[in-house]
Amino acid sequence: MHQISSGYSLYGALVSVHRHDSEAYQALTSSISVLSVFGSMVRSCGISGSKQLSRFFVSVAGFILMGLPFGAGAAEEDAIEPAETFNATVQTTWVVAEHSPFRAAYTGTNSLNPIHEKAYTWTVTAYLGYRPFTNTEIYFNPEMIQSSQFSGLHGLGAFNNNENQKMGEITPTFYRARLFARQTWNLGGEKIMQESGANQLAGSIDANRFVLTVGNISTPDIFDNNAYAHDARTQFLNWALFTHIASDFAADGRGYTWGLAGEYYRDNWVYRLGAFTQPKESNGLYLEHSITRHAAIQAEVEHAHELYGQPGKLRLFAFRNHASMGNFREALAYSNLNVGTPDLANVRHDQNKTGAGINVEQSLGKNIGLFGRIGFNNGQTETYQFAEADRSISGGIVIKGGFWGRKKDTLGLALAKNDISGAHRAYLAAGGLGAFIGDGQLPNYRSEKLIETYYNVALHSHASLAVDFQRIANPAYNADRGPVNIYAMRLHVEY
Repeated sequence: MHQISSGYSLYGALVSVHRHDSEAYQALTSSISVLSVFGSMVRSCGISGSKQLSRFFVSVAGFILMGLPFGAGAAEEDAIEPAETFNATVQTTWVVAEHSPFRAAYTGTNSLNPIHEKAYTWTVTAYLGYRPFTNTEIYFNPEMIQSSQFSGLHGLGAFNNNENQKMGEITPTFYRARLFARQTWNLGGEKIMQESGANQLAGSIDANRFVLTVGNISTPDIFDNNAYAHDARTQFLNWALFTHIASDFAADGRGYTWGLAGEYYRDNWVYRLGAFTQPKESNGLYLEHSITRHAAIQAEVEHAHELYGQPGKLRLFAFRNHASMGNFREALAYSNLNVGTPDLANVRHDQNKTGAGINVEQSLGKNIGLFGRIGFNNGQTETYQFAEADRSISGGIVIKGGFWGRKKDTLGLALAKNDISGAHRAYLAAGGLGAFIGDGQLPNYRSEKLIETYYNVALHSHASLAVDFQRIANPAYNADRGPVNIYAMRLHVEY
């Protein structure tokens, strides 16, 4: 019945648009065509529920386009200016790091090794973009990673290098990072020129618009952006400075997911809503392909403002993840009843993790800017797909080298403080292991605190070299261990 009603609504949209404006009719049929093609691509990758999603968004496309003004002016407003049909860029990033020996009263299964360690990551990503229709773009990103991690990626609430993956290996691994379609409905206002770049075709868009993204992406591609702290390849490296570390955002073991997100831009406001698939198992590589069964829902409101003539943005963020997760208190109760070490695997069942956060960025002039984030989750369930943290506050300053005659260089300095909930703390104190941390005991809990600073040297318009230093106190929230100093160098090249 839903399929029939969707068909009638689409048919009505087509008839109405065709009567009023042939160009709008072509735009609608083009949108339907690309969604159908992309739906086939999604189904070929094993994503269940894609038929229902395709029908839903075809109907949405009809309703949105029916709501636009018709006539010659409407077609002119809706069209993007002549622009790129295809582009291709590539990036490669090499990060080498080492941490010095540090004090440790004891070491557990998931502890950071207190002896000197070295680690590295090397990634290569191709960004291929194609515009089959005026307002439609399709992107494909094949990627390679080769890496080694400190202590098998254990022992820190906030890891030092966001290029790290849970599935990283010392042999090169090739995979599909992204495959998605982006459909834009222009709704008027000032024309904005977009430059050609990674996952962005050059062209013009309206300031007021609706953008639909469907496919294989990374959740932070859409949510929690920040001009000063959101890209480990050119900015801060630490996980706590990349995004809301307590958000546990939808991601497989490589950091990617399947889903859809809508963004409505209106004057100084942006409203975002997305739904994404999650791993079948905690921190696993393979995703639960049904978005209707276990989904991560994210919502965000963004407002652009000026403060003393300088631009800034404020973002309010909320999420709800529904998955088969272990609960800390239930794991403790189970272990007390069965006399053993608590294990989250014994008590996994469908439940929710919820949370929220605030993200702010503020320019203080041509060469200086500030940023900050504060966020939390309910702290009752295990880390399912991102980092071992339930509350976090971070902030920092970024200074461009224009002050000292190196306008393309960047100096960054940031602080972060991460915490876990009382239930999470009790679970670790009883000897339980999390996805990334677990020292076997936790008699002296403290907030995990870090400072990171980097200097990025522009070697060329397409290459940069950075030196980075991090000092992390109370690694894995344990005052009996640390602090640990981490030194890193990063080479980034993009064309």
